[in-house]
Amino acid sequence: MSLNKVMLIGNVGRDPNVRYLDGNAGGQGSKVATFTLATTERYRDRSGETRENTEWHNIVAWRNSADLAEKFIHKGTQIYVEGRLRTRSYTDQAGVQKYTTEVVADNIQLLGRRQDGEDGGQPRQQYGGQQFGGGQQQYGAPAQPAYHQPQYGQPAPPVQTEAPVQPAATGLESDPSDDLPF
Repeated sequence: MSLNKVMLIGNVGRDPNVRYLDGNAGGQGSKVATFTLATTERYRDRSGETRENTEWHNIVAWRNSADLAEKFIHKGTQIYVEGRLRTRSYTDQAGVQKYTTEVVADNIQLLGRRQDGEDGGQPRQQYGGQQFGGGQQQYGAPAQPAYHQPQYGQPAPPVQTEAPVQPAATGLESDPSDDLPF
């Protein structure tokens, strides 16, 4: 058994670079968006001073996640990314083989506050694990989803249980008329 899972919350370092594969820019073929994400760890050192350590992650989003990145993600946007690590090799222009590690996004959610005027005052919607902004949009949330996955940082919905089971009769009851349900 193995597991390759990454969960990140951070700020986008640059506007997404969107490319179309196996087709033209008119939406035929697969779409891929790449961008960087910064995560910052803050801690106090032994002398009590606050230190920061920033890690940069290369994010690759395909298809619907690429649509989300193209329309709503910009430099500085705070997002939640869930995906898996992938390491690949390539040959640079000088002929040297290089390696890079990327996070292939399975789920992207917009976090934080919106910029003024960015959404026309409309609330965000979630669709297929991805959040889309308000305003003129091609995607919308289902009216009543059959299943609601709890969002990161929110409590899970209460679990419904069956009615408690009444103890079985032991035959020690003194009066059978006491068994009436009222």
